[in-house]
Amino acid sequence: MGESRRGPVKSAVPSNVVSLVRRCSRTACGRPAVATLTYVYADSTAVLGPLATYAEPHCYDLCAEHSERLTAPRGWEVVRLSDGSAPSRPTGDDLEALANAVREAARPHERAAEAGGGGTGGSRTGETRRGHLRVLRSPEP
Repeated sequence: MGESRRGPVKSAVPSNVVSLVRRCSRTACGRPAVATLTYVYADSTAVLGPLATYAEPHCYDLCAEHSERLTAPRGWEVVRLSDGSAPSRPTGDDLEALANAVREAARPHERAAEAGGGGTGGSRTGETRRGHLRVLRSPEP
């Protein structure tokens, strides 16, 4: 009548397990979701974009295969928003820009010494320095 010596009985199916990976909303598809589909009924538009931060009740998460094959009803338009975070190979311009940024970051002390400043930045130009960051103020009319 009392408690079992083994402790509480555990269910064979865990009820409080939450998957960290969101799954495709399509029936019988268990692949991980990579995009979110939203319908804008007023504009007759289906918007397919990057996976939303939170699952919304009126949005549909889709896997890569279903998002590529998506079609809209006749008279509707599909708008595909790019993620922008897709990995891409760096170009020569990207590498040159990175090298220039590194060189520029190494120069602040040299420029401050040449200008005769104390390192807080050129107050003449409206520039304020905080560590490696710069705040440029707009010139007043």
